[in-house]
Amino acid sequence: MADYDLLPMGAPFESKRIFVTGGTGFLGGAVRRALTERGVTDVIAPSSTDVDFRSPAATNSAIADAAPDIVLHLAARVGGIGANMAAPADLYLDNLQLGTNVIEAARHAGVEKTVVVGTICSYPKHTPVPFQEGSLWTGYPEETNAPYGIAKLALLVHLQANRAQYGQGGAYVMPTNLYGPGDKFHPDVSHVIPALIRKCVLAKEAGDTEIEVWGTGSASREFLYVDDAADGIVRAAEFYDGSEPVNLGANRELLIKELVEVVTELTGFEGRIVWDSSKPDGQPRRSVDASRARGLFGFEARTDFRDGMRETIDWYLANRAEAEARRN
Repeated sequence: MADYDLLPMGAPFESKRIFVTGGTGFLGGAVRRALTERGVTDVIAPSSTDVDFRSPAATNSAIADAAPDIVLHLAARVGGIGANMAAPADLYLDNLQLGTNVIEAARHAGVEKTVVVGTICSYPKHTPVPFQEGSLWTGYPEETNAPYGIAKLALLVHLQANRAQYGQGGAYVMPTNLYGPGDKFHPDVSHVIPALIRKCVLAKEAGDTEIEVWGTGSASREFLYVDDAADGIVRAAEFYDGSEPVNLGANRELLIKELVEVVTELTGFEGRIVWDSSKPDGQPRRSVDASRARGLFGFEARTDFRDGMRETIDWYLANRAEAEARRN
């Protein structure tokens, strides 16, 4: 017997009521657009000021009152290496509470399916590349990512345990590093792409002749355009109900040195790059095998990386105050 159910293409997904945590954030905005494109009109997406999902009572009340068919759990406390190192306990506890409360509230409300967005930060530090889902339990995550990654991985276990004991439907998807318009450019929480874009733009405007970048540039990452990630999440919500985790990626591994070259070229910064090797690189390599997602629900990333980077830079230049103010 298969450990997942593939729903027929003709299922009335567009008629579902969908509750989205984190729906006003970077990924949440893209998911809401993807739902609209799919024809879904009944979407409930409270902000963190509307509902504190770290509170079991508030979460239970919000989801019970909404009575959704599907819950998409996107809400998370995230940040780059600096934020991970500065507040590891907050990252661990907040993400564990957020997911635990949402999964349990959805179960008690009789929600048809709960889709939880995990993270590839959960993979062991030295996972063979490309990461395959079966490698999740073969070692400990990279140290700066571990509190966040383990908290997210606990939610996979929670979903699996609830499926086994209560028959709770759900899916667990793990997008690789996201980028795109609407990303967070505040220096306290930005990831590598927005941090580099902002640094290059500011240096160019100031006439600086060099910028400093953390690490050695030898680490690699895989970047997924946010609208592609949203498409994968919505596809999982419509077509996949199973216990196995699923990677979402673009099948493209890029050295940080190569990323810096793309950012400097597209922003027009012509100065020198100074690598601060006293700062951590993070996980040595990161790229995922997304073949499971392609086989289970037809997901395939479609955005060319340079095109996506141009869109991201253009959005930042046109929305700098908003981009630099955002922390969630």
